[in-house]
Amino acid sequence: MTDLAPYRHEANKIIRLALPILLAQLSQSSMGFVDTIMAGRVGAVDLAAVAVGSSLFFPVYLFLVGLLSAVTPLTAQAHGRRDKADIMRSFQQGVVAGVSCGLITMIIIWQLPLFLPILKVSPEIIPPAKGYLFAISLGMPFAGVFLALRSGGEGLSMTRLSMLTGFAGLLINIAANYIFIFGKLGLPAMGGVGCGWASAIAIIAMMLTMIFLLHKGKVISIAGLCRLEPGLLKSMQDFFALGLPIGLSLFVECSIFAMISLLIARFGAKIVAAHQIALNFTSLLFIVPLSLSMALAIRVGFLIGRKQAANMKRAVLAGLALAVFCSCLTGSFIVGLADIIVRLYTDELPVQEMAVHLLFFAALFQLSDAVQVNCAGALRGCKDTKIPMLLMVLAYWVIGLPIGYGLGILGWGGMTPGAKGFWIGLICGLTISAILLGRRLYTVVMRLAKEI
Repeated sequence: MTDLAPYRHEANKIIRLALPILLAQLSQSSMGFVDTIMAGRVGAVDLAAVAVGSSLFFPVYLFLVGLLSAVTPLTAQAHGRRDKADIMRSFQQGVVAGVSCGLITMIIIWQLPLFLPILKVSPEIIPPAKGYLFAISLGMPFAGVFLALRSGGEGLSMTRLSMLTGFAGLLINIAANYIFIFGKLGLPAMGGVGCGWASAIAIIAMMLTMIFLLHKGKVISIAGLCRLEPGLLKSMQDFFALGLPIGLSLFVECSIFAMISLLIARFGAKIVAAHQIALNFTSLLFIVPLSLSMALAIRVGFLIGRKQAANMKRAVLAGLALAVFCSCLTGSFIVGLADIIVRLYTDELPVQEMAVHLLFFAALFQLSDAVQVNCAGALRGCKDTKIPMLLMVLAYWVIGLPIGYGLGILGWGGMTPGAKGFWIGLICGLTISAILLGRRLYTVVMRLAKEI
């Protein structure tokens, strides 16, 4: 009979790491939730502008998130080896990459409005979407520093810091949204554009909070971060070799959602709004498996650093079991409360009806989404990032998106063009991704178990 005690031990470790991450992710995802709710109160056009703008912004932003999440396995494995010098070097690498790539990201976002006419976005949506993108882009250099420091703290299992900074950012975002969207304190009412300014201010606040907490806890020194150690710039090549595939993986996954939102934009503001409601709430629930995935990456990296192969395998299995359990809960939650959920977003009955229909499709891919993201997290902990990136490209862009386009635009099988076909494509892509990444994880874990 299998002794389950070691698996319960690893599950408890993962849960203790994941809970603060979950709260941190909840606070940051709530920013998007708040943006959607408050912009929706202005009108469907402002809500659609935030939807379209965020659809262009988030793939680029998540590339930055993924790139800088390379700090997590680096610090986690160094923490497992008790190598303080390597920990500090990983923080420095992250900050250098964060500042430089944050500036590049800002410039890229400035060019994104050029795609709006090409993608046949409704003309009334374009001006506020452009304003939203410009405003939020100004926070990207600060976001780079924040993300690097957050990832390093998480790699040291200090996940409470992410939670504290996340809630600080959420509070500031709510207040700034109220001021900018509705025109308070003598400012003009900006509508959806105000969401971009509020988000940029919240990002700066989170960066400052994270620096303060890490410095106060004597994890890092500001002087140490700013000091370039000999050989640091040369070692950046290894950092980017690990981080770029992670960034591209997140970009590939997020960009399929973004591309679908942009393709749906041709059907008008009401369908875009319904799609945004379903996607926004699904993204809010996604923080549960995502938090487990991040905790699993930390735990796996730490155990590899400690050369504990048996515990590493147990951690992977425990993490996947937790992901499956949580996906059943979130799927049931969506099905049971769909009507109540959509009424939180809008009072327009046609939008409510379409959003409820799409939420049922969202419930169907909860399992595959949870499995694929946790397989990816475990692989990041193993510092295996290149092959998973290619597998995601295959699943999402070669399989999922073409199916969605065929059903949602071309009307394959007699299906009425619209959002429904694209959500079926999402289900197909996420399922294939879960299968491919699961197979890759098995191969990598078995190999590492023999090497460490």
